[in-house]
Amino acid sequence: MCLICDRIQLIKKGANPYFVKELETGYVVLGDHQHFSGYTLFLCKQHVTELHLLEPIFRDKFLAEMALVSAAVSRAFSAQKMNLELLGNGDSHIHWHLFPRQAGDLGEYGMNGKGPVWWYPAEKMFAPETQVDAATLCKLKEQLLAELKLVD
Repeated sequence: MCLICDRIQLIKKGANPYFVKELETGYVVLGDHQHFSGYTLFLCKQHVTELHLLEPIFRDKFLAEMALVSAAVSRAFSAQKMNLELLGNGDSHIHWHLFPRQAGDLGEYGMNGKGPVWWYPAEKMFAPETQVDAATLCKLKEQLLAELKLVD
């Protein structure tokens, strides 16, 4: 039972609407919720729980591709700052969270509106209104795909 493996299976079946692009070591997908517009994930193709458990050659390629994805997300969504996280406390299959940040995106939260994404209340970040409609999702995917084509 692995949510990330389930999402990857949906990608392989052509049934994951958030899928953007397959790379050698992982899959680029937009987040289900978009409070932070352009929130993206990079899902590792291998089911491991820790970065250090990957074979060194694959790990180094995975990290290099993540850096390329981060740059593409930054350009696609005009990020003022990128926040990158590889946590695994909820879903242990390694995957990156890439948050393009903008001034004021924490609103009244954090320290004068500044701080990490997890200072924003989860119930607001994952509220139903942060899910995008099909047209907006399509636009976000097109923006990101245009930048990812530069990494081929």
